[in-house]
Amino acid sequence: MSVSPAAWLDPVCTIARQAAEAILAVYAQDFEVVCKDDDSPVTAADLAAQRVIEEGLHRLAPGVPLISEEALAAPWAERRTWRRYWLVDPLDGTREFVKRNGEFTVNIALIEDHRSVLGVVLVPVTGDLYAAARGQGAWRQSAIDGPRERIHTRRAGGLLRVTGSRSHAGGRSLALLHRLGDHETFVLGSSLKFCVIARGDADIYLRLGATSEWDTAAAQCVLEEAGGAVLDLAGRPFRYNTRDSLINPEFIACGDTSIDWAASLIDPEDGT
Repeated sequence: MSVSPAAWLDPVCTIARQAAEAILAVYAQDFEVVCKDDDSPVTAADLAAQRVIEEGLHRLAPGVPLISEEALAAPWAERRTWRRYWLVDPLDGTREFVKRNGEFTVNIALIEDHRSVLGVVLVPVTGDLYAAARGQGAWRQSAIDGPRERIHTRRAGGLLRVTGSRSHAGGRSLALLHRLGDHETFVLGSSLKFCVIARGDADIYLRLGATSEWDTAAAQCVLEEAGGAVLDLAGRPFRYNTRDSLINPEFIACGDTSIDWAASLIDPEDGT
């Protein structure tokens, strides 16, 4: 693992923009939606972005394995030996893509020793790009030719801003968030929820129910390098590729790490 994550950050941003071009080519026309075995949708845009990213990462880092939503994952017996690999969602928020609301992203992460050490999140419709590498901080580029601006989370104070899923809201989440007291809520699709926290425009995102490791890894690096965290409901930082399953535990993404969000939300007597 001689190459540092930071050395790959700019090339990965370029690959993400190339994937976005492939996505937008499909977005501009009529497209078919197919349901996978788990009933999640997939389109030609998902598959086109997958090809671009897979080919680009292979050229950039030959021999570094890849896990992606749109590719068959290696068996656990093989994966458990990996110390470094790419973790990719070529089109995060396919439901939002199908709705044509623009709230979908390209997510590319590099995992080292179970931690997300490089993350790129790109919004194809707007060109908004968020990127980070371990120890280098996080930045945002609002347009392809625009300046790179450092982003930071904010300290929680006054009325909390809570972001949540446009496609996966539920009564249990609302009940737990009620424990925070007065707050305002707004919904977004895909990993954009992490990004608005990273740039200081929201305080917390509580996600109950299933997500996959490729849904969170890239945005977790961005959020952590901006000063925030992604924690399970016991308050432990997320780690990747630690077991056979690629399904995440339920989690809290937060900006102000001085607050014990898990204690604020979860009742230790009943685990909710």
